[in-house]
Amino acid sequence: MTRELSKASETAQSKVKGSGTAAKPWELTTPPGTAQYQAYRDESADPPALVVQVGKTQLRYHLRCIDDLHVMLKKHGDWMLLGSADEQKPAAEGTVEAWGRAASNPAKGWYGLKKGLRGRFGMYVPPVLEALGLAEVEHHPKNNRMRAVAKGG
Repeated sequence: MTRELSKASETAQSKVKGSGTAAKPWELTTPPGTAQYQAYRDESADPPALVVQVGKTQLRYHLRCIDDLHVMLKKHGDWMLLGSADEQKPAAEGTVEAWGRAASNPAKGWYGLKKGLRGRFGMYVPPVLEALGLAEVEHHPKNNRMRAVAKGG
């Protein structure tokens, strides 16, 4: 199974353009394949941020969300629904989206940094983990899930 996940991870990484910097952002696609967007690490921001650019809209999440989500998924040990939702809408329980705004996560609440644009964690962050080889993400029209891939394959 590890070999299978590693192969899926390598395939995802090889498809991603960019290096995750502001000058060369990752070129990503949402899990259902409905939109393309860019993402990059801004370690100089206060606090350090994962910047997501979707058209003219910029969302920012605590940069630590990448490692925190990977750790949580490893502990979870199985597939988890993404459950993407706007900030103003409730997130379905037990989803990546719900975890990304829960008081029990390591950030003690929202990973999103800008009020009004803190949602959609389950839409835009999972492909970043997939690009980094940290997770496997499904790509279906709806009800997508993700699971951790061990660092180092």
